[in-house]
Amino acid sequence: MRITLIRHTTLAIEEGICYGQTDVDVSADFEREASALCAKLANMQFDAIYTSPLQRCYKLAEALCEDKNIEILDVQVKPDARLKELHFGDWELQPWDNVPRDVFDIWANDYANLAPPNGETFSQLQQRAKAFVAEVNQAYPLGHVLVVAHGGLIRALIADALELPLKRLFRIQVEYASLTQVTFPAKDAAVQVPKVHFVNR
Repeated sequence: MRITLIRHTTLAIEEGICYGQTDVDVSADFEREASALCAKLANMQFDAIYTSPLQRCYKLAEALCEDKNIEILDVQVKPDARLKELHFGDWELQPWDNVPRDVFDIWANDYANLAPPNGETFSQLQQRAKAFVAEVNQAYPLGHVLVVAHGGLIRALIADALELPLKRLFRIQVEYASLTQVTFPAKDAAVQVPKVHFVNR
């Protein structure tokens, strides 16, 4: 199964704020950014479209479905909570500068295994992302699926495909409204090796 992953567009929130799973809205540039993204996807065909239920992703998924130059065989947008961004717990909607430096440094040194207070670890995010891929792969083993999600989740799937440790996650650049494409082999495929076709296009 081939997955084209799209990160949501820019957001209506000040820089330097931790937002994670907070349902932040899209910025005033949404229509322009969505139109440019549709042009990148023109004449491509997909079997289905899945999205994080957060509005910054759902709105983009709906816009992609409405574009006549993108062929999506099943145009019903399928929200899935496993596609949400990392849950930052008590840090959500707080300025990053308000997180005590020593606390932040401890977390940043091992975010794969440590969670912000009342949040989740990147390992937990990656596990739910992998569970999503495994389920969709059963439904479309030879298909091409469009997924609208978040930077952290897209990085986690790239890291899984390349067998990179999560510690190196943020060496991967994933811009707003960018495309990343990965193939995950079907369960019964002779060669069980995922392939990353492109990142941040």
